[in-house]
Amino acid sequence: MSKVVIIGGGAAGMMAGVHAGRAGHEVHVLEKNEKLGKKLYITGKGRCNVTNSCETEELFPAVMSNPKFLYSAFYSYGTQDVMSFFEDLGVPLKVERGNRVFPQSDHSSDIIKALENGLKKSGVQIHLHTEVKELVTREGTVTGVRTSDGRILDADAVIVATGGFSYQTTGSTGDGYRFAREAGHTVTEISPSLVPLTAKESYIPRLQGLSLKNTGLTVKSGKKILYQDFGEMMFTHFGVTGPMILSASAHIGNQLKKGELQAFLDLKPALSPEQLDARVLREFEAAQNKQFKNVISVLFPSSLTPVMLELGGIPAEKKIHDISREERLHFEELIKAFPFTITGMGEFKEAIITRGGVSVKEVDPGTMESRKMKHLYFIGEVLDLDAVTGGYNLQIAWSTAYLAAQAIQ
Repeated sequence: MSKVVIIGGGAAGMMAGVHAGRAGHEVHVLEKNEKLGKKLYITGKGRCNVTNSCETEELFPAVMSNPKFLYSAFYSYGTQDVMSFFEDLGVPLKVERGNRVFPQSDHSSDIIKALENGLKKSGVQIHLHTEVKELVTREGTVTGVRTSDGRILDADAVIVATGGFSYQTTGSTGDGYRFAREAGHTVTEISPSLVPLTAKESYIPRLQGLSLKNTGLTVKSGKKILYQDFGEMMFTHFGVTGPMILSASAHIGNQLKKGELQAFLDLKPALSPEQLDARVLREFEAAQNKQFKNVISVLFPSSLTPVMLELGGIPAEKKIHDISREERLHFEELIKAFPFTITGMGEFKEAIITRGGVSVKEVDPGTMESRKMKHLYFIGEVLDLDAVTGGYNLQIAWSTAYLAAQAIQ
């Protein structure tokens, strides 16, 4: 039996604590906040997208950084293992669109309570308001931690589960990167990921608050398509956000550093250009003598209509019977490719996760143990691992936590 100290009481830290406790170790979870799971509480808009119920091999394409590193983790502790874990702890789950898994109650607090109960049942000691200042090491081995009040906690193994640098109000202030560097690790450049995007055009803020459910998105750099998706998005006072946009940010972040990118929304993705033309012609034939502005309002939400009129090139007062075929087709092209320019990404305070972190080259993928320091483990978001939205980032936390807990002797 080992004495295990886990730095951080978030998703990864709590999961590691439960499994290390079940394995018979003496486990201490040190959390600097007043409660566990602060960031977990706000994930998935407070509903907590626990995992994604896809097949294990389908997890890897959703991981943006270092997917191969997660081979052992995902196959050792997959999505079905996670779902069973929470259901065994008394949380009924449900699967929604895109295989996203949520608690049936839609309350993230149920997931946190289940983990807390799991910790208590496993005999884990929870230390709140306890901030770790540094690792204590001797001759290439971690031997414990020093807290901010000067106390030293001896340990046979230390698991760093401090999270990244996103949502800093929840305590993710990058401490884990400092611990890693002090232990001789490389920390790759960090940047916000799964963030809203800023847009250049003055018409975008005018659409603030407009939410579109079934929309196609294409992001290009010149002629090269960087990202394509279909789903939900929303206009803001500075640009665009929503699930589809957040996932796009994970794919285009590196390219965006080189310059602005062109984006296009397909406002009617269910219709081919020919089907859209037939639909518009039906509207036109039923209102030959009406003004253009009064006919197209049936095609769009009210706040979008003025912008479409502005960009469409057809005078608002023009009578339907005076509109040429070329004008009509040009307007339909706008419906299928509503343009805006992506100029940048949101900041860390808006980011759901952090891209970059402790270099995975210096961590054993089968155990999560440091290759630089014996008995030191890194799990979850502190590692250079990130994925798109849909429950994948939490799956990374759960899987890496399980591996570390199992590896401790």
